[in-house]
Amino acid sequence: LHALLMVKTFDDLQSHPVVGSSWEGFVIEQIAGILPENTLLYFYRTGAGAEIDLLVFDRKNLPIAIEVKYSLSPKAEKGFWMACEDLSCKKGFIVYPGKESYPIARNITVLPVKEISKIAKEF
Repeated sequence: LHALLMVKTFDDLQSHPVVGSSWEGFVIEQIAGILPENTLLYFYRTGAGAEIDLLVFDRKNLPIAIEVKYSLSPKAEKGFWMACEDLSCKKGFIVYPGKESYPIARNITVLPVKEISKIAKEF
């Protein structure tokens, strides 16, 4: 995709409108690569605006919500909170390019991409 868009360097990508989508695709691929082989991956969105970038189910079939943000100060949008409530998510993660891991709610953690192996520990 980057080649088709003439994105040749990281600097080109940083200033291109697809940077967020590119980051999201990259992170989802990395997460998919560390989860058990039979894990099903879902995107979730409702007509009311509830949305989760990546929805997976742990070994007990409980939903885990994963949101991907290309921001050093990530915030979950209203749609993420709505979706987590709709699905009774056991846990949630917001993956970002930063360096610190920290909770933002009882069961929601902001997680640097370098620590995504913590997601696999849920399986």
